[in-house]
Amino acid sequence: MAHDPQANKRNAIAFYEMAYLGDPAGAVARYVGEDYIQHNPAVGDGKQAFIDYFEDMARDYPDKSIEFLRAVAEGDLVALHTHQTWPGGDEYVTMDFFRFDENGRIVEHWDAIQQIPETSANGNPMY
Repeated sequence: MAHDPQANKRNAIAFYEMAYLGDPAGAVARYVGEDYIQHNPAVGDGKQAFIDYFEDMARDYPDKSIEFLRAVAEGDLVALHTHQTWPGGDEYVTMDFFRFDENGRIVEHWDAIQQIPETSANGNPMY
């Protein structure tokens, strides 16, 4: 099956939003392939480790929010650029990369996260 970059973008966003907002088990069941390779050092490898991490996050930080700013797809990869707001006013910008298998399911993830500083030397937003 050839990769459908537009479908992969939609699915990456739906997966991330569903997991981030409190249903990681549903997100994994619907969007993740047979195996799931995780490159974030704070999250264990595999589907159950992902579910456990996001269930803890939902319990500990129920009032967080996420805005999807950009999605770029090429071949079997999707990159997402997000703006996250956490309880207490902490804000983060993230870059997430997802690799899809030949069935359109997510099988690998990389990310980078940076807290948005109070000041900027250039005055430009990070998102």
